[in-house]
Amino acid sequence: MGFGKWIGGIVGFMAAGPLGALAGYAIGSMLENNDESNYSGGGYGGRTYENPAYGQRNSFLFSMLVMASYIIKADGKVMHSEMEFVRQFLRVNFGEAAVAEGNQILLNLFEQRKQMDANNPQAFKNTIYECGMQIRQNMGYEERLQLLSFLAKIAQSDGSVCQAEIEALKEVATAMGMSAQEVESMLNLGGNTLEQAYKVLEIEPTATDDEVKAAYRKLALKHHPDRVATLGEDVKKAAEEKFQQINNAKEMIYKARGMK
Repeated sequence: MGFGKWIGGIVGFMAAGPLGALAGYAIGSMLENNDESNYSGGGYGGRTYENPAYGQRNSFLFSMLVMASYIIKADGKVMHSEMEFVRQFLRVNFGEAAVAEGNQILLNLFEQRKQMDANNPQAFKNTIYECGMQIRQNMGYEERLQLLSFLAKIAQSDGSVCQAEIEALKEVATAMGMSAQEVESMLNLGGNTLEQAYKVLEIEPTATDDEVKAAYRKLALKHHPDRVATLGEDVKKAAEEKFQQINNAKEMIYKARGMK
């Protein structure tokens, strides 16, 4: 299936700015190598992108790939497990044809980083920051939270998260209008210790019971799966899993404190 069948729905804010420039490099060469008759600006499964939700979904997806290219290379290595995490996401949600195409986008972005950093070691990092600012201006807060969650999972997919990856995640979060504390929260989701549970709720162990309750209510509200429903069932499912992990952290703290 032609490349345009999948990513052709990148519209709106993605068409300009630093994200548009990266899209031009990462996608342009792929379109040149495909028969233009295969390009329809539509989506897999015969979808068209007259429905704004499809364009929003694809913009979310390409934003994830751009930011993932920065996180994956944060430690100077490209780990198979991290690449496979992205491939599996594409495979499940867009089909096998999208796997090779998404993989090529990442490889093109790695090459673009190499070329940019050859002249200025901070060039790609600065571009990523500008991309984050563009995402912040054009994407809802809940969608940005889910994007950051995916990036955290990519960093965790090899079984450990090094300091360089943590710093890269915090840089991306800051650019997208989120906090380092939110990065720590996501990196501790699914943990089995009380210390991790407090980090998930973004509070200190010295917090009062009322502060614990307030922190949970705030977190539950901003991470509710319904807030990202327009991005597709796959993204909503990932948000539901995250929501359950937040509940598990709350229950661990409540049990330790004897709260109800």
